[in-house]
Amino acid sequence: MSGALTITATDGPARAGSLATAHGSVATPSFMPVGTAGTVKGMTADAVRATGAGIVLGNTYHLMLRPGAERVAALGGLHRLMAWPGPILTDSGGFQVMSLAWLRKLDADGVTFRSHLDGSAHRLTPARSIDIQHKLDATISMALDECTPFPATRAETEASLDLSMRWAARSAEAFIPRPGYLLLGIVQGGVFTDLRAASVRALRAIGFDGYAVGGLAVGEGQATMFAVLEATVPALPEDRPRYLMGVGTPDDLLGAVARGIDLFDCVMPTRGGRTGRAFTSAGVFNLRNARFAEDPRPLDPDCACPACTRHARAYLHHLFRAGEMLGPMLLTWHNLQYYQDLMRGMGAAIVESRLHAHSAQVRARWQQGDTPR
Repeated sequence: MSGALTITATDGPARAGSLATAHGSVATPSFMPVGTAGTVKGMTADAVRATGAGIVLGNTYHLMLRPGAERVAALGGLHRLMAWPGPILTDSGGFQVMSLAWLRKLDADGVTFRSHLDGSAHRLTPARSIDIQHKLDATISMALDECTPFPATRAETEASLDLSMRWAARSAEAFIPRPGYLLLGIVQGGVFTDLRAASVRALRAIGFDGYAVGGLAVGEGQATMFAVLEATVPALPEDRPRYLMGVGTPDDLLGAVARGIDLFDCVMPTRGGRTGRAFTSAGVFNLRNARFAEDPRPLDPDCACPACTRHARAYLHHLFRAGEMLGPMLLTWHNLQYYQDLMRGMGAAIVESRLHAHSAQVRARWQQGDTPR
């Protein structure tokens, strides 16, 4: 397998560059909007592109259940189905299966589980996960792993890690190499840095097109997450993309980019958009709050999204209080725009060797908060 990442600038461990794929190039560092079931909730594909997103995420578990990998393949693949010609990364389904502990049975070869939709029985193995991702035509596929829960004892973490590394090898065997398509292995090991190091060694021995750090942002806290990254990321190959799975808050992104991570995904901006939670240059707002009812100002004067350029805070507040679907749609667009702007700002700062100062300015603006009317 070969890497597809070109690093154009560094600032300490932080990197800026471009990831070349069969479906186009992605500027890094990059945030991937989550399109779990073949759609970024509340957004058209054109709207997602308008935020500047270059890659989106889909999910093997959800798509295998509905509409089914074979059906997606018959309809021309996930790119055609969701009108997204750019790169798509698919999560292998391991995290979702872990979260359904009461519906699944784990063994050395895979996992048998019952659908959360209708209770039907299904079997997911490393080979099956890779086959589903192939049928979806995923640009970047993920090895099947067991996402180690938190908290977990060392013995539990070791057993989980051993299983994940065996599944990683089987995933690599099942993957069909094609130009511009990537397979990423997933580093596990919980909060134990020596186990993380062992995981990196095992994955590098197998050989992957890139490496993800999984099993974080599951309750361990930001300080522990950063400590794990500091111990893990330097051991990863410099010429391969590094992906921190399921992370996170804007502050998490600032800290993880500074520690050498290239790719991110998280439901936070889209889920927040649906519940009235706005990420802005002045911090996080709850638009359901009564203080916005008569506020004529734009949500974030630094943002060029339609929610900020065409509407007042008072209108957005009204939409949420009235239960109008336009509210979640506009706020989802805004949050994704904010995340993309945050990533672009960090990329530009890395090129200019001023990431530390840039991040300090962003954090200081959050601390300053919203200016009074």
